[in-house]
Amino acid sequence: MMEFGDLMPLILIAVILIAVAILFTFIPVALWISALAAGVRVGILQLIGMRLRRVVPNRVINPLIKAHKAGLDVSTPQLESHYLAGGNVDRVVNALIAAHRANIDLSFERAAAIDLAGRDVLEAVQMSVNPKVIETPFIAGIAMDGIEVKAKARITVRANIDRLVGGAGEDTVIARVGEGVVSTIGSSETHAQVLENPDSISHNVLSKGLDAGTAFEILSIDIADVDIGKNIGAILQTDQAEADKNIAQAKAEERRAMAVAQEQEMVARVQEMRAKVVEAEAEVPQALAEALRSGKMGVMDYMNYQNIDADTDMRDSIGKLTKDDHDENDK
Repeated sequence: MMEFGDLMPLILIAVILIAVAILFTFIPVALWISALAAGVRVGILQLIGMRLRRVVPNRVINPLIKAHKAGLDVSTPQLESHYLAGGNVDRVVNALIAAHRANIDLSFERAAAIDLAGRDVLEAVQMSVNPKVIETPFIAGIAMDGIEVKAKARITVRANIDRLVGGAGEDTVIARVGEGVVSTIGSSETHAQVLENPDSISHNVLSKGLDAGTAFEILSIDIADVDIGKNIGAILQTDQAEADKNIAQAKAEERRAMAVAQEQEMVARVQEMRAKVVEAEAEVPQALAEALRSGKMGVMDYMNYQNIDADTDMRDSIGKLTKDDHDENDK
């Protein structure tokens, strides 16, 4: 049976192994050796401080090695502060290397600001070297002769590093170019002028300096396609004629309604007058009886009145017969 003294060496070896494992886990010794081999002086205490500040050491040391090999003057505290601010250290270093190789003046502070602003600084540097082509959708404008003209433009832009922070993006450039295209088409007397000289659109738009306040510099604007749309002038004239017709019909209907109302008013007045005549005729026999009773009218006067009334009825009958005979002859 082994005694405690015999187990001491084994226990000591186990403790040493555990301590070494903890040391290599907490202190990235391999990363420290890689940095020394690359000529980057990083102390063990610095790596321990990164661990304590919750900074992943390889996220800072590997970009630092890359920058040192590229000949960039970047310090560990700069990279560490950018990492703590939530930036992408590796992307910033790659952008600095690309700018250095392309002879573009880009400082670490500006690159870090661009990265923290949410823009891809590496893509911006690449776009400064290799311009990007932005293609607009079909932009419709109307010439003075009323013909719609549609144009599609290709905008060649280069990133402007100085205006990348706070500058407007691609959508603003497309909107401004579209406004310039519409304005140029609208100032053309005929659509044929636009079709004959499509480059006039690009010249006019480019001369307006539409890249002011944007993160890009417009190098060229090329009209890729021009197409003819609708005859807007004819459509507007047709709509105007239809509107005028509807207005005239409404006014005619208003006059007809007024005429009908006046006619109905006249009919009502005639009926009222006839009612008054019938009412007056109904009072005639009463007036005759009253005149006979009061002696104001004699029997002979009444007989003369009857003869005149009968003569009037006879004349009316003869007039009706004569009119009917004329109507038969006309037929």
